[in-house]
Amino acid sequence: MKAETQFKNLYDIREYFSDETICREYLERFRWNGVPVCPFCNCDKVYKLKNGKSYKCSNKDCKKIFSVTVGTIFENTKIPLSKWFLAMYLITAHKKGISSLQLSRDVGVTQKTAWFINHRIREMLIDKAPELLSNIVEIDETYVGGKDRFKHNSKKTGRTQGRSVKDKTVMFGLLERKGRVVAYKIPNAQRTTLIPLIENSVKKGSIVITDEHYAYRGISSEYEHLFINHAQDNYVNGVAHTNSIEGFWSLFKRGIIGIYHNVSEKHINRYLVEFAQRYNTRKTTESDRFNYFLSNCEGRIKYQDLIKD
Repeated sequence: MKAETQFKNLYDIREYFSDETICREYLERFRWNGVPVCPFCNCDKVYKLKNGKSYKCSNKDCKKIFSVTVGTIFENTKIPLSKWFLAMYLITAHKKGISSLQLSRDVGVTQKTAWFINHRIREMLIDKAPELLSNIVEIDETYVGGKDRFKHNSKKTGRTQGRSVKDKTVMFGLLERKGRVVAYKIPNAQRTTLIPLIENSVKKGSIVITDEHYAYRGISSEYEHLFINHAQDNYVNGVAHTNSIEGFWSLFKRGIIGIYHNVSEKHINRYLVEFAQRYNTRKTTESDRFNYFLSNCEGRIKYQDLIKD
């Protein structure tokens, strides 16, 4: 196997992963760290078969044959790993994502396949062991959906001002200043929805900064709560501001509008995960980001699960 290198650009990654054997060995390294493990029983007593790609479990109660792709986003794929790795690099390196149409042209697959690849990779980006945010945490919600006044008369809903959820999807974000962001799709911006998410995401005793929304009242007993009143044109008061989380929301919306154009409510949470993880790895190198996400490749979503109602 080639020695680990630093991928500085698209040319480097295409040169490095030019061979399927190299791709498979690289995946084995970052998934198993040199010790193959049976994905069915977690037994590490396995041996490689003569084909050089598959392993067989030595556990007498298992005895199953598997490869490094079983149990990952690459399972049962007919697409070469070299194309998967290229797609991973493009999706995680582009600051605002890449559409399925553009990905299909860049990688050399159909648009339908590129759409599926996009969503499988987003499944890989889910943080499976999130840490609590701490120190200074900015909190804000936003709404995704066209403004009623810009719609055709036949599609206007009416009475959608403010925090109405009649025709919009609610997003809730928590950002540790100079650190990570955590974001969720939520059904509404009511206190019973927001407070539990704050308590499950932010370490007790941290400083939390919000706007004047009434739903944030009552968190002072667990946190040091600072707020700013946007209704009175107050946006910064010493350390208190929500500029960082609002900047993340701006990046997210610009990506939706400029790259994807239209996102269904069914899948929008996956796009939210994509933007959050790209933000959280913004200070890492291209190769470190690639390797980090590759080591998190376990978990698989089927096409039928993606398209079902």
